[in-house]
Amino acid sequence: MTTEIPAFDADIVRQLLPIDPFDPAFQLDPYPVYRRIREESGQIFRMPAGTTIVLSHELSSAIFKSPHFGFGDGPMISDQFYPNPDGAPVRPLMFMDPPDHTRIRPLVNKAFTPRTVERLRGKAEQYVRELLVTSVEESTDGTVDLMNSVLRPLSGLVIGDLLNVPQRYHQDFFAFSKESGRGLDPAFTLTPEQRAARDAARGGFIAAGAEMVAERRIKPGDDLVSELVAVMAEGGERLTDLELSVTIMNLLAAGFSGIAALTGNCTIGLLREPGQLAWFRDHSDQAAPVVEELLRMDPPLQLLIRTALADTEVGGFTFAEGDHAVLLLGAANRDPEVYENPDTLDLTRPANRNLGFGHGIHFCVAAPIARMAAQVALVELVKHDLELVTEHPEHWPGMTLRTLGELPVRVRLAS
Repeated sequence: MTTEIPAFDADIVRQLLPIDPFDPAFQLDPYPVYRRIREESGQIFRMPAGTTIVLSHELSSAIFKSPHFGFGDGPMISDQFYPNPDGAPVRPLMFMDPPDHTRIRPLVNKAFTPRTVERLRGKAEQYVRELLVTSVEESTDGTVDLMNSVLRPLSGLVIGDLLNVPQRYHQDFFAFSKESGRGLDPAFTLTPEQRAARDAARGGFIAAGAEMVAERRIKPGDDLVSELVAVMAEGGERLTDLELSVTIMNLLAAGFSGIAALTGNCTIGLLREPGQLAWFRDHSDQAAPVVEELLRMDPPLQLLIRTALADTEVGGFTFAEGDHAVLLLGAANRDPEVYENPDTLDLTRPANRNLGFGHGIHFCVAAPIARMAAQVALVELVKHDLELVTEHPEHWPGMTLRTLGELPVRVRLAS
């Protein structure tokens, strides 16, 4: 059955989802809730209002890879579109289906090649060192909010270097990132005020993207925005001006929100486990697999929605065209059918196939730079003596993007 999405109503939300996204306890730690849901309802089940909930790693992967699932045009997704002057919808890259996704994704991938990302590693290391030292020097008692003084600025600097974002935009982008991250939540979970704030943040990103496009037309640079502008000028796989601005908005929001979310979740995950922290200090050359395990344990992307593009079947459940599957990635990453002791952080765990960045054709385009930033942040931070001020710092509200609002830590710099 095709799910009809109502206006915001907390009781109806609970008929569509097995979680209470408004519960502060859930926002603080969703994983016991996922575990209880799996024990009571299984790996896949259908809610009274028609949404199908998927906690299974295997079934989530199958849906990600299936050509029979995508985003479609239904009410669960259409709130993420932008109207062209002619009224036709323009989708952000992360909400596109083929053939539009196939047309634009290769152009964007050029900015995130391993070689391009690795060129930024040295600068990222320098940024972390400078931001940390400055924050400690400005503190009266050695307490630093790592999230807002180091990790969030780091994300802006790194994505700013990659896309050649003028410094004048950074402060506004930090403000926009909170609301744009919340905007990833299904529209039916947002109040009218939250939707208005999300739309204003998106508008700010798009306006900045349009200004950057106009500047690159006059003075091209060595960056993705200039490359996309050049493609338009050459008449190849053309993008409209709005498509280009929305694509840039998508990348900026992913950078300013997503990179910060990953680095923050990885940092607190490591600091909560003194034994694992001590091991990593002696094995900092293992930063890449360490970040993968921390990503598995606490992924920034907690859920994603997919729409059946045709009648199909998954895990014994039939889907009519237009039906929705809600993939609980935070649960899939702790699937006991895939991971031994799934709720235990084990930095020596063999390479895992976590779904922290999604899977298939919509695998997160910013994953390479987010991983690099998290690796750099951990390696640089653990050189110093760090102590959590609280085990449970504030999280930004939201259920799709799990990100810290703060991370107060006592820091004693290494001599």
